Parts: sequence; C-alpha cells; structure tokens
Amino acid sequence: MRRSSLSCSFITSLPNERKQPSVHVKMADEAVCVGPAPTSKSYLNMDAIMEAIKKTRAQAVHPGYGFLSENKEFARRLASEGVTFVGPDTHAIQAMGDKIESKLLAKNAKVNTIPGFDGVVKDADEAVRIAREIGYPVMIKASAGGGGKGMRIAWNDEETREGFRFSSQEAASSFGDDRLLIEKFIDNPRHMKSRFVLADKHDNALRNQKVVEEAPSTFLDPETRRAMGEQAVALAKAVKYSSAGTVEFLVDTKKNFYFLEMNTRLQVEHPITECITGLDLVQEMIRVAKGYPLRHKQADIPINGWAVECVHSGIQEGSDISIYYDPMISKLITYGSDRAEALQRMEEALDNYVIRGVTHNIALLREVIIHPRFVQGDVSTKFLPDVYPDGFKGHKLTDLEKRELLAIATSLYMAEQLRSQQFLGSPRISLAKLDLNNWELSIQLGDGTYSVTVSNNGSTFSVEVDGMKLNVTSEWNLASPLLSVTIDGTQRTIQCLSRDAAGNISIQFLGTVYKLRILTKLAAELSKYMPEKAVEDTTSILRSPMPGAVVAVSVKPGDLVSEGQEICVIEAMKMQNSMIAAKTGKVKAVHCKAGETVGEGDLLIELE
Repeated sequence: MRRSSLSCSFITSLPNERKQPSVHVKMADEAVCVGPAPTSKSYLNMDAIMEAIKKTRAQAVHPGYGFLSENKEFARRLASEGVTFVGPDTHAIQAMGDKIESKLLAKNAKVNTIPGFDGVVKDADEAVRIAREIGYPVMIKASAGGGGKGMRIAWNDEETREGFRFSSQEAASSFGDDRLLIEKFIDNPRHMKSRFVLADKHDNALRNQKVVEEAPSTFLDPETRRAMGEQAVALAKAVKYSSAGTVEFLVDTKKNFYFLEMNTRLQVEHPITECITGLDLVQEMIRVAKGYPLRHKQADIPINGWAVECVHSGIQEGSDISIYYDPMISKLITYGSDRAEALQRMEEALDNYVIRGVTHNIALLREVIIHPRFVQGDVSTKFLPDVYPDGFKGHKLTDLEKRELLAIATSLYMAEQLRSQQFLGSPRISLAKLDLNNWELSIQLGDGTYSVTVSNNGSTFSVEVDGMKLNVTSEWNLASPLLSVTIDGTQRTIQCLSRDAAGNISIQFLGTVYKLRILTKLAAELSKYMPEKAVEDTTSILRSPMPGAVVAVSVKPGDLVSEGQEICVIEAMKMQNSMIAAKTGKVKAVHCKAGETVGEGDLLIELE
C-alpha cells in the first residue's frame, strides 16, 4: 500500500517473530499482519485488509500480482472509502478479469477468440457433455483464474471429470470463485504470447509485445506483431481500460493468433518489459491512478535489446517457504544488447545462483536456455514434453564434461586433504608418511567407478582420468559457496553443496547436482566388504512427495484398492495433487486425515 508521501506499508501473514520476514516486508516503512497463512483467512480476507488500510491511513493501494488484484469487489470497497485503487476501475476488472465475460467482449471487439463454451459449466456431467460437443482435447480453466491455477487439459471423459473437480477446487482456494469454462485446446501451439498494455484515463494507450518469459519474441514478424497489438489496444479501449495490464494470445504454427485472456494487473514478468522499454511500470501505474496522462506516445516506446526471465528475488537466508502460496519463490532477469548476450548472461547467472534448503528448478532452466531448439527460437508450449518425454533427469554429461567433473571433484578432495595437514598455515606432523607427488584415487559417479591419478603444483592439480590429463586451477576457497575453476583454459563456476569425511561430495556442475564418492585406492578395495543398506519397498507405502495440506482421503483400513486408484489429495502451493496406489492390495493403515498438514516424505498410507 502506498500513501501520498510514497512511504510504503505492506500487509503480511503469519505473525511469528521467530520467522524471517520477507524481503519486501523488511524494506517497507511498516507492515501489518492481516491473518494466518491460509489465503482465505488473510490475503483474500477483505475485512482484515480494509482494517489495515484504515490503520495505516493509506490513500492508495497497489494490489500486487495476485489475490485481490483482479477483484472488482475489493476495488469497489476501496472506492467507497475514498481510497485509490492502483489499477483499472471496477467495470474493466469485471469485464476482463472474468474469462467468460472477457471472451464475449473480445468477440464484440472483433478480437480473434478460441472456439469453446462461453457460459459457466455447472457440474462434471455438463463438463463432459460440453467437451464432447467441442471435441477433445479441451482446456478446463477457472473463469477468475490466472497463473496456471485452476487449469487442466482433458483428452477424454475421465480426465474431464477429474479436471473439473481439481480445477474448481483450486479456483475456489486461490481466487474465491469456483466457476469454470471449457474451450478447445489447441495442440502444439507455437508460442504463448502476451501484449503489455498501459492506458490512462484520457483515452491514451501504449502496448509492448513479450513472450511469457522473454522479450521481444523470436517468432513474430512485424505484421503479426502490429495486428496483435492493434487488437490488444482495441480490447483495452472497448472497456475503457486504465492502468497496466496484459492481453494474452495463443499463436499457432501459421501465426494465427487467438485471444486467451486479459490480466487486469501487473504481471509477474513485468521486469523484462521494463528492461527493453526503459519504463518503470509501477511508477506509471501510480501516475495513471492519480489521473495524470501518459508521458509517452507509442512512437516513444522502442524495443531496445533483449531480456530473459527465469526465476527478482523476494527471499533471503532464513526465509520461510510456505505451502500456502505460489511455488515461484524468486525470479532472475538478464538483459543484453541482443538475444545471444541475454542468454549468455542468464547461463552465467544461473551458475552463480546460490540457494539452499529448498528444491528448485535451476538445473532445468539452465538446460532449456542452452538447448539448440531454444537457442534457435524453435519453442512451443510442448517444448518440455518433446525434449524430455520421460521427464527431466538432469544434464547429460559428454565424455569431456564427465572427465572435467571427475577432475574438479578430485581437486576439491585433495585441496581439503592438503588443508587438513596444516595448523594455521604451518604443517602438522603426520602419523603416516604421505607421497606428496602422486595420489591414486577411486571415484564413484552414478553406476561407474573411475581410477584417477593426481599431482599438485601450487594452486593447480594435474588429474589423469581415462588416459587424459587435465589441469585444474582455482583459489580453492573451500568456505565459499561458489568456486571458479579453470580446466585447461576453460572457466567453470561450480558449487560444492556438501562433503564429508567418508569421501561423499555433492557438486553442482553445469546446473545439475552430481553425487560422487572419492576413496583412496586402499579404501576402495576394502569398501567391497561393507554391507549394503536394503532398499525400501515403496510399492506398499505412500509417502507425501512434498509439504502440503491433506484435502481428502479416499480410503480406510481394510479397503481394497487397485493400481492407479486415487488414495488421497494433497494441496501444495495452491495446486492439488492426486496421490495414487502403486499396486493392487488392501489398505493396512491410514496415517493422515483431511485438514492435516504433512511434510515431504511423511507416511500417508500403508498397503498389505
């Protein structure tokens, strides 16, 4: 929330002094707690937020990205209290924030739309009937939704029923509105495009095209870009739109484009638009809300350079990643004079991105931006399933990259061994005489075991792997989370995530984390006599794959279940996940119930 002096207050939840507050809360002049973590009791609780507004005597409210940012009732209540909503008026929010109504308005404004059912789907049976009439595949999505929440693709009747159930529940949880619509799913669309629109209250409007996480587009030609922009502006003017917003289009391989929706709020990926236009969008939103006309004309807005977004950080060490909110915890934006430079900077930035304590997708993001198809701009919404049909398993090392990893791991191990022979820089007396010229080691990586020989000369280790000698040089600061190493002239940035006295070491190399075990030649010989730990039989148990809340439990002890049958539903970060049985059997025990919170790895169900 912003006051006339532009001092800043933020609303927050989870009033717990032991928890580290979010970065935006720490930067604010003051923060007001509006309730506990569940969104229905805090960020969607209008009464609590209105009370916070009165308490801080705020004259204007910027709603941020989600929650009530597209809620017409919230904007109406602000207006009734004389508080300015930094966003469009209630009419535009109602018209564009509702996917059903916006689609009808788009048709009237001569904007291209996707075929589908333009009304509210009442229940699962009607959803199946409509889906059959449209023809599979279909897209089921929340009328008041956004950000992928409350959205499912269905290829048959069973998936339609399941999609209706999960989409309506996610929509109610995320937006307080469970209405759904169904439209034809366009298989293998070329790109999801967005048109940024900025309009004032004086009938002026600007536009700028961007791909969901890249700007400008690699696919659009000038003619298609112009036509898409004209339709976006026409739609904004049709509802007398004022403020920043985004009109989203789907583009097929023949460059036909179709209106999807309009987000009547600031987009999460707005920094890439700011990078290539030089506009401060939040500042412009505040000016428009105050009643000022836009300071720029369309001709003043160039496309200058290239910007890519992967993951702007709102977290810091000690931040609590809650199960109640969106899984996107941070963003990373790079800018360059052209696409190649922006992607190169992104690759370097991802290698230098240090985050611990949570599972993240840095490895996937890095792999995507260096993939030949992505580099060439050959990207569709089916890019991931096409490139990784069996799921992303991490970077596949070439033979040279594998040798580099083995050499780096060996050098790290030896750097630590040599450091352990020092007392504050002075040599310690060794109980066993060591060969300081050469060491023979055995390294386990995946299913392979590799013999290496290593020697040391100052800050450089010479490592022989598979008959190839590699020279690895670094400052060997083992306390640093990042380590820059040079391998025969090639610079690599790695992260040593963990290491122990047993020779186990985890290294993030080329974005992916690899686990290795380094042993002396003697220790490797003796390790074969060590008993192996029995692998847990996971077919008879069901553990939670993530922290979350149990929404429903479908079985009880003694029930017979079939392989693939739904056993329970876990909601995590506003998405519902169906947990299924791995085999046919009888339920032995149920260790959870609806409403409970579970952690990653917690035992949920046991089968006999």
